[in-house]
Amino acid sequence: RRHGEWDVVILVDQSGSMAVSVIYSSIMAAIFASLDVLKTRLAFFNESTVADMTAHLVDPVDILFSAQLGGAENYNLALDYAKEHFIQRPEKTLLLFITDLFHTAGDNARFLQQVQELVESHVKFMVLLKLTDAGQPSYNRDLAQELTKLGAHCFGSTPKLLIEIVERILKHQPYDHLARNPSP
Repeated sequence: RRHGEWDVVILVDQSGSMAVSVIYSSIMAAIFASLDVLKTRLAFFNESTVADMTAHLVDPVDILFSAQLGGAENYNLALDYAKEHFIQRPEKTLLLFITDLFHTAGDNARFLQQVQELVESHVKFMVLLKLTDAGQPSYNRDLAQELTKLGAHCFGSTPKLLIEIVERILKHQPYDHLARNPSP
């Protein structure tokens, strides 16, 4: 495989309900960044700020100490930032959007429009749903269903299974039996 064959953009909701997901995301991003075939970028977002953590990917602990949990979230702000700073090759970009889909500080209609545009540009858009302590996805089911209709992949997964799911998606192989998908 070629160096930097795929761009991986990881956008992490750092609202208060996402504390455990921020920890897993930091570790996962560091793992992805260690793979030469992937060019990984990481950003945390809340209702008013997007913090680019890409420079810290060599040390997950440094990433964790930089996270500022709390507040609400603004998905549109995060996607605007990703489109401007991270997405240069849509057809070779995997965007992992890590959240519970409870979008409180933004416009859902605009968010859905942005996701549709990204999917139509051939970005592989994946929503990695927040997991409870029991390992079950915890998320806004209505918004997940809307995103799935647009062609986004919405599922809950442990970090261990995520690597295999990402590999299958990049190779255009089925992954449904591995992920916990939202029920229709």
